[in-house]
Amino acid sequence: MDLSNPPFLPGRDKALDLLKWLAMLSMLLDHLRYVGWTANFLYVPGRLAFPWFCLAIAVNLARRSAALVTPRVQWRYLGWLLVFAGLSEIPYRLFMTDITTLNVMPTLFLGLLVAQGWRHRNATTRVMAMVAVLLALLFQQQLMFGFWGVLLPLACLLVLSRPLWYAVFPAALCLAGNAWPQMFAAMAWGDPVSIAAVIVCLIAPALGMALLRFKPGFKVWPMRRWAYGIYPGHFLLLLGLRELLAL
Repeated sequence: MDLSNPPFLPGRDKALDLLKWLAMLSMLLDHLRYVGWTANFLYVPGRLAFPWFCLAIAVNLARRSAALVTPRVQWRYLGWLLVFAGLSEIPYRLFMTDITTLNVMPTLFLGLLVAQGWRHRNATTRVMAMVAVLLALLFQQQLMFGFWGVLLPLACLLVLSRPLWYAVFPAALCLAGNAWPQMFAAMAWGDPVSIAAVIVCLIAPALGMALLRFKPGFKVWPMRRWAYGIYPGHFLLLLGLRELLAL
């Protein structure tokens, strides 16, 4: 999720900034479930966060590609994701004590490599994309949203400028990445949270694409690179809140 717009563009895309803020809010609501309150229903809006971050990656790749004369590796973009993937792992582990996967940043990093390999078609980006696919296959059990999650930014990129019904393709990957056995087992006996979560997974890409085509008539606070710090920072804040509630 590149949290800044390319510097050579004439102005910011307020719809993209709005999408990023809503994705952050969705993520925060999802993680509030681990503070100590009984709020399993927050799992439902939480299903919006990952596909909307993938859409943000797709938009930034598409915008860069249209403007670059010679497509090249986006080293700065990749570097920010990789640095914060490492910085986020400790607060993530402290807060999510029983988790078995890495934080979401490595999945987004590999997904960016795959999408970049498709969009910027040169030898370096193609090799990086193939390595990313191989790593996703080998370590899908350790990656949040697994192998299908790594492919989601590419799927979003491929349908970004197409009619909304094309969103069924990233929707299928979104559902596959969220295919927790417990969720489908609960859905089978009619659990409303699980049923709603599946529905949100299926409509999240289309909702995000529709939002990107919306022209906000109000000011949206630009989300620049400083916003990468929100991810590790919110784990620390929620950890502090949980400790306070436990007193």
